[in-house]
Amino acid sequence: MKLLIIRHADPDYSIDSLTETGWKEAAALSEKLKTFDIKNIYVSPLGRAKDTASLTLKKLGKDATVCEWLQEFPGNIIRPDYKDGRIVPWDWLPEDIDKNRDLLDINHWFENETYREGNIHEGYMHVAEELDKLLAQHGYVREGTYYRVEKANNDTIAFFCHFGLECVLLSHLVNIAPSALWQGFCAAPSSVTTIYTEERRKGIASFRIAEFGSTEHLYVKGEKPSFSARFCECYDNEDERHD
Repeated sequence: MKLLIIRHADPDYSIDSLTETGWKEAAALSEKLKTFDIKNIYVSPLGRAKDTASLTLKKLGKDATVCEWLQEFPGNIIRPDYKDGRIVPWDWLPEDIDKNRDLLDINHWFENETYREGNIHEGYMHVAEELDKLLAQHGYVREGTYYRVEKANNDTIAFFCHFGLECVLLSHLVNIAPSALWQGFCAAPSSVTTIYTEERRKGIASFRIAEFGSTEHLYVKGEKPSFSARFCECYDNEDERHD
């Protein structure tokens, strides 16, 4: 089985939809995805994800299943230097992560005091459990760190969701601390991450990431990926997000 995890296109957060650029990205994405034999499509209930999916659904002549657990990951934390209240857990500073290296440990990340206070683990487990329920419907049942194959298949299913949530999905599927993904990876708007099962022994499957955050559909159209979710490449780049 193959999973496609797709981040929504360039967002206009003020109206929970897409910018003009975002709609162009969604259109380019739909041109790519129309060539895929996608069996099922699952989408976040938030407008920016549903709008991104809408153009692909139209081209494929399909409907999507809306899943509340695919909305942007709801966890938030208190960052030591942040004066405006809470932030999302993927906006920690590198120096704070360095002081809390347990965050990068798959067996202990959830024990971090800041994460406990923010109920991060509870939110994570909710998403993981819902994902496993869905995968079981598709023939793959979680056992420990792998999946028992009850109905092997070559189906492709797609998720239209959000960056923070995508990292939670990947964390659970490939057994990496979510904070390592939140801090070390960045999925551009409208990007596609591809994951597939490997059944090297009959009845035992694991998931493997084949491609993270592909934006080839944008380059085909002569467009560069949007900057959303990134921070400044150099500190003196005044027109790029710093914090």
